Amino acid sequence: MLSRRGLLATAALSPLGWSLAPRPARAAPASIRVGSLPFGTVSWEAAVIKARGLDTANGFTLDVVKLAGNDAARIAFMGGQVDTIVGDLLWAARLGNEGRAIRFFPYSTTEGSLMVPGDSPIRTLADLKGKRLGVAGGPLDKNWLLLKAQARDTAGLDLETQATVAFGAPPLLALKLEQGELDAGLLYWTYCARLEPKGFRRLIGSDDIMRAFGATGSMALIGYLLEADTVREKPEAVAGFTRASKAAKEALANDPAAWDVVRPLMAADDEATFQALKRDFLAGIPRRPLATERGDGEKLFAVMARLGGERLVGAGSTLPPGLYYDGSGNG
Repeated sequence: MLSRRGLLATAALSPLGWSLAPRPARAAPASIRVGSLPFGTVSWEAAVIKARGLDTANGFTLDVVKLAGNDAARIAFMGGQVDTIVGDLLWAARLGNEGRAIRFFPYSTTEGSLMVPGDSPIRTLADLKGKRLGVAGGPLDKNWLLLKAQARDTAGLDLETQATVAFGAPPLLALKLEQGELDAGLLYWTYCARLEPKGFRRLIGSDDIMRAFGATGSMALIGYLLEADTVREKPEAVAGFTRASKAAKEALANDPAAWDVVRPLMAADDEATFQALKRDFLAGIPRRPLATERGDGEKLFAVMARLGGERLVGAGSTLPPGLYYDGSGNG
């Protein structure tokens, strides 16, 4: 049996450099909890991140928290049950102007559209006069406010008084449109993509309207929202999360095999629906510099403040400073 002195000498001479001192435990990577809605595209991106190990490769662990709907997502985010959700630029700006420091990381430029049956006589916004119009969301939905303003400016049409407007949940409105109980429907993009293979067409998109109001290109109206405190407390994990998000989108854009883990989550009953959803998702990948995004965001904020007033944008007159997350981790 070796003496203690002999054992130490043997360890010192070992070519492997063995040490009897215990190694410090490696700290587990910080987690990022992302809220995901049923059939929402966040689950698509998260599936690619997990399948390809993009979270561990970027120094964090992704935890997906399933939430029932938009209201539940906002409550979970405000209450700290999740670190991030995909949310609206205007809501983030309102929170910031009210004193709650929020950071916005662009997620998608794809927005809603006004859909009509393929054989509909409706060809322009002026043709909506006297028609039955379904609107996803409520009276202060940004897409609705933009559509109202565009109809008034280009066709002299007051949609609130010269059309029959019904607000409701997107699935119900899409069904009513299919059943012929509505003449047109202003719907979120995923529902628009699902209607296209069924013979419906887009009359006008939110992107077209935003350009008419001064946007210089396709801008991201939705993004990952983060508390500034989260950015400061977990700077490396947050930065890693945004890198992983970009990498997942690039994988979906360039590698058809990346869709293998996504397609089961899409509720796409046929190839045409799958291809329409895939096309519009990829078209919405943000690619512009943050400075350009903010410039167009300021223009949109001014338009929304004029159209919706304080009920929509709050008391602020512009986007709060530091709203866009730049990857610095400074909060």
